[in-house]
Amino acid sequence: MFRYFNRETGGSKTKRCRCPITQVATILPAHSAVPPRAAGTVSLSTKQLRNRTVLNKFRQSGSFKCLFPRTTTPELDAVLLNSAGGVTGGDSFRFSCKAAKGTALTLTTQACERAYKAQPKEWGQVTNHLTVEAGARLNWLPQETILYNGSALDRRLRIDLSPDADMLMVEPLVFGRVAMGETLTEIRLRDQIEIWREGTPVFLDAIRFAGDWHTHLAKRHIANGAGAMALIVLMSSSAEGHLEPVRELLPDAAGATLTRNDLLVIRILAGDSFALRRTLMPVLRRLNNDTLPRCWML
Repeated sequence: MFRYFNRETGGSKTKRCRCPITQVATILPAHSAVPPRAAGTVSLSTKQLRNRTVLNKFRQSGSFKCLFPRTTTPELDAVLLNSAGGVTGGDSFRFSCKAAKGTALTLTTQACERAYKAQPKEWGQVTNHLTVEAGARLNWLPQETILYNGSALDRRLRIDLSPDADMLMVEPLVFGRVAMGETLTEIRLRDQIEIWREGTPVFLDAIRFAGDWHTHLAKRHIANGAGAMALIVLMSSSAEGHLEPVRELLPDAAGATLTRNDLLVIRILAGDSFALRRTLMPVLRRLNNDTLPRCWML
């Protein structure tokens, strides 16, 4: 018999093994109370080559990977993959990228990310830092992050933009697994988004919460029982022209506004992940020249 850590429940289980006792002890000593942790780092940068965007530098380590699908367009697509299967307490993932002058880069994830139950006083940490140089376009389009009951997620995103760089970002969150009848009665969440232009903050957004998320969101003046939400930000000289067409695509539980002429902010509440996606996809297509990463279609 040996014990192993279950990432979904945050606990440990016992499993039969035909290995000799000495080998079992090597797998995980019986007295060990520390479950395994996942960590990974990905960093990349782009450059122009024959009017196409290509990789300049790339490094990955641990259980954080990046794939590059073949495309027929001059832009570069990159797909982030957490091979650990999710994020739990004690995990740490870091991503950084630089879209060089005049390049176009789209970043997405292979599937929905999952924040699993964490041990008390432990956090799963996800840090993303994106830099967009002059004349470049960066699309940050990860798929949904699903929060499990008992999860503890500390996530930070910072985007640094040059004066005439363009950026589209989305961060969708799903509150529990509806099909499993799950409600988030106990979670810890720290989520921070910063967008800077020439060293000056132009957009700051943060969530700090610990406790009964389900009851909190059920309040009419907060989320009226929503099961998912998303934040979309477009920073581009074309932002003002998208305002009215985007508003026509939004349901009643969503809104869009210009905080400055080149900054469009959209917030969406939805009953569940399916309803959220039905709203997200046409809006993102509208803001991204009628295209979405292939992963979003699977």
